[in-house]
Amino acid sequence: MALLSTIDFPHLIIETQGYAHKRIDLHSHTNCSDGGLSPQSLIDRAQNYQIDVLAITDHDTVAALDIADNYIAEKNVPLKLIHGIEISTAWQGFEIHIVGLNIDKSNNELTQLISDQQAARELRATTMGEKLAKCGFPNIYDDAKALAGKGSITRAHFAKVLYQQGHVSNMQQAFDKYIGKKGSKGQRAYVKPNWCSIEEAVRVIHAAGGTAVMAHPIRYDLSAKWLRRLIVDFTHANGDGLEVVLPQMSPEQRKKMLEYCLEYNLYASMGSDFHYPSKWSDLGRNLTMPVGAKPIWALWH
Repeated sequence: MALLSTIDFPHLIIETQGYAHKRIDLHSHTNCSDGGLSPQSLIDRAQNYQIDVLAITDHDTVAALDIADNYIAEKNVPLKLIHGIEISTAWQGFEIHIVGLNIDKSNNELTQLISDQQAARELRATTMGEKLAKCGFPNIYDDAKALAGKGSITRAHFAKVLYQQGHVSNMQQAFDKYIGKKGSKGQRAYVKPNWCSIEEAVRVIHAAGGTAVMAHPIRYDLSAKWLRRLIVDFTHANGDGLEVVLPQMSPEQRKKMLEYCLEYNLYASMGSDFHYPSKWSDLGRNLTMPVGAKPIWALWH
């Protein structure tokens, strides 16, 4: 498929002027969900890395946004904060994440969906804790809950506790041996989530004035056939764009994601999916919008 240039989308020239030559990262997390940094520390890190535009997209919560906004105003940080959220959804037995960008965080429908998602998240966590106790790891839920603090509890918190207590040699092993999904049943302590549908997530994001982006499509371990099927269903649900650029992607993967965007008339987003400092990924690393892509911010007026 031939790649298009910006001349094919002349209407984008004016709409994207405010983002030209900017360092942009539209996917990051704080300790209000499963990130390692507070909203304030994340903003400091973004400033140190000379990020111009940053979206905070915590899992099923917008709790970090007011904190970040207030800190930016207090410290007069020269950074544009995009209000975002990452919503967990269920699709064909897979957990698919939909990022909402440029949302109205106080929208009533969004507030209700967050409440429903948090209830589902808590039920999943308590059930996972019960299963892990049967595996010989008592009180894991309490420890994971304490680690999460006031933030959304996630499987990452369970994995970290299992690692800290020496039950696994690394966090990934916690997923591989206990809490991850493998095949149709999953591992011993895996609990199927009761998330909303992709259609519901997209609808609510739009109701909140935002744009809906499928997060990290290459990470779902889907065959080419199933990934295309997912993208088709996402477009039928009126999704807006795909996250086509992550820090760790091969040139072929980036090219393929761009081809999907062009084929299905979707906009392109990019983000580090930053959770905590590491040598593999950091804010803004290797994030460049591909030539020919329609950037997601072209939809923001």
